Amino acid sequence: MRQPAVRLVRLSRIPYTELLALQERWLRRLQAEPSTEALSGTEAGALLLCEPAGPVYTSGLRGGLTPEETARLRALGAEVRTTGRGGLATFHGPGQLLCHPVLDLRRLGLRLRTHVAALEACAVRLCECQGLSGARARPPPYTGVWLGERKVCAIGVRCGRHITSHGLALNCSTDLLWFDHIVPCGLVGTGVTSLSEELQRHVTVDEVIPPFLEAFKETYKCTLISEDSSN
Repeated sequence: MRQPAVRLVRLSRIPYTELLALQERWLRRLQAEPSTEALSGTEAGALLLCEPAGPVYTSGLRGGLTPEETARLRALGAEVRTTGRGGLATFHGPGQLLCHPVLDLRRLGLRLRTHVAALEACAVRLCECQGLSGARARPPPYTGVWLGERKVCAIGVRCGRHITSHGLALNCSTDLLWFDHIVPCGLVGTGVTSLSEELQRHVTVDEVIPPFLEAFKETYKCTLISEDSSN
């Protein structure tokens, strides 16, 4: 049986707003297709990968930042944006892999819950490839992937009419001090970490992309087709 195809769009280091704009274009493209085509077509959407060019705090559908907190974070030199993903406040910045799958779940035979579990599985597999065998997903409200009591990968998605957006943020060499200014994902008493912190060496975003893509193909049972980021 032929596997569904997903367009791979690698964006390197770009402003977060550019990622959101491209995500919106892919959302409109998938939403415009007839539902019969969505069920029978072999292309399931796009996998958008990038590294944020600057510090950005985002809040989700459940909020997470007051106006006073927003002003304080902007005074630090960070951008602050409200997004349509699930969850509360988190941080994105240089040294972090952002993965936004814009997918029609029907073409992959997935439901929203299994999509979230698949994202977690990809991050766990990547950590294991780096020699971090203790990486694991935890039950709600502790979404994402954890190493002990510290989160290495945050996950927040949005899904409407079977089409997903947003995704995961994996700390590779992120400056973790930015997380000190918020309660990440609203989880009091937990911490954050990065691959560089755990491995005690500098781990770049470019280094982890190949094993991440292998994990994505295996987990989602799809093929990846490279596409120019301008499309």
